[in-house]
This record gives sequence, structure tokens and C-alpha cells, in this order.
Amino acid sequence: MEIAIRDPANPKGEFVTDDAVLYEVNERIATLTLNRPDNRNSMTPDVLQGLAHGVSRARSDSEVRCVIVTGKGKSFCAGADFKSGRLGGGEESEDIFTAPQDRFYAMYSHFLSLLDIEVPVIAAMQGHAIGGGLGLGVVCDVRVANREARYGANFVQLGLHPGMATTYLLPRLLGVPRAVELLLTGRIVSGADAAECGLANHAVAPGDVLPRAREIAGEIARAAPLAVRWTKASIYHGLDWDPRSAARHEAHVQSRTAETEDSREGIAALLGRRDPDFKGR
Repeated sequence: MEIAIRDPANPKGEFVTDDAVLYEVNERIATLTLNRPDNRNSMTPDVLQGLAHGVSRARSDSEVRCVIVTGKGKSFCAGADFKSGRLGGGEESEDIFTAPQDRFYAMYSHFLSLLDIEVPVIAAMQGHAIGGGLGLGVVCDVRVANREARYGANFVQLGLHPGMATTYLLPRLLGVPRAVELLLTGRIVSGADAAECGLANHAVAPGDVLPRAREIAGEIARAAPLAVRWTKASIYHGLDWDPRSAARHEAHVQSRTAETEDSREGIAALLGRRDPDFKGR
């Protein structure tokens, strides 16, 4: 593993590589790049471990206000590594067709760790995202798609039950009717169609995916970090609440944010007609 330590002369940038997943921090935005284009960024052991390492770094860095997940090459992530037919690595590697359920869950848990990040996560899906690769995008909060790429949860076309929590996440993202159709047919759709049905927030030209994701991340990074984190938590916790429970929770958290330095700064900036300088306090 090669690690480049933060340069005091360049405090805005940090670049770390464990080869399979590149990690970079710039302007309070952490970017995790799946770096196995020759294997379509499949869920190989080194990619899984590299992603988990990057997620851990982002969670522990108080300066990070948003995370972008992307991939190199024509694929964002092609899902399971059927070419090797293995789950795991080294002596613990197991045949993908006979592996017990805990091995499948262990594989998924690396990607699902993105759900534990308090800051928003944006999937810059610059290429195809199929099967578990689509699951990687779905666990993120915002998705930017390449309108010419292909996306889908094709598990049933492979004789497999869906994984990566897609049976939980897709109905909540798309609504039950659309999720049922996509999951039961295993249909692959274009990026343009993905945006049309709600699978992606935006579908842009191939070269514009990462720039668009960075634009959104920049907007988030400039907002008050505590308010952003607590708002994200409230959105997901409140999915199963009734309106009064949600309003009661909002009143509680809004009163907490009103006590922060960032709240005073935000209001002062509004009255002073200037941009706020939020500190996360």
C-alpha cells in the first residue's frame, strides 16, 4: 500500500492510494475512485477492502463534508467478479456458487458501509453499473448518471436473488411499482431512462458526470456541516414516521442547530448580504 501524507504546504489536497481504490480529499470533498478498469471495477477483494478503507478514512476526517464515489474506465462497477468465480481473498476465498450466506453478507457490508457515513455521498456513475454495482450507486444519497451508459439490477437474469439491499432500497427510491418491474425483469436501462424513472438524479453527457457530481458536492460542502449531517439523518430516519412525529423531531433538531455558531453565522451572512463561513460548530 502506498500512502501520500498530507502536505502542510498544500492543506487543501490529500491523495492516498491502495491501488484498487484511490482516495483524494480536495476542498472538503473526499473522492473514492474504483481503480480496476480492466476488470470493470468488479467487486474483487482488493476493491472491497479498498472501498472500506476509504470509507473509514472519510468518516474519521472531520474536514470532509461530502463524499463522491466514482470509477475509472467504462464501468462504474460491474458487480460480482464472476470471472474469478470467487468471494473473498487468499486462503479464505470461496467459490461464489457455494459460498455460505455470511460470506455474501461480508462482501456486501463493505459497500453498505457507505450507509454509515454521516455526510452526504454522491455516486458519480460515469459508466455502466450492473447488479451489485447498481447497488453501490443506490446506497449513495445522490446519483449522477452517464446518459449513454447502462444501469440495472440483473440478478434474476443470472438465476440469483437480488443483493446489496436492493429489495429494500429500490422500492423506497423508485416506489414499489417501478422497483418491482426492474427487479423482476432484471431490465437494463440507459442513463437517460434511469433519470426519467428516478434511479438517477441527473443524466448528463459522458464527460460531464464527475464535474456535475463535484458541482453538487461543492454546494453541499459550502452549507453548514452540522445542519447537513442532521438533515440527512432526519430524512432517512423519518421515512417511516407520520407527519406529526417528523415535525416533533424537526423541532427538536432545529432548536439544536439554532444554538450553533454556524446558525448565527448563517443569519449574519444573510443580513449582511455576504457568503457564510461555516465552521461546523
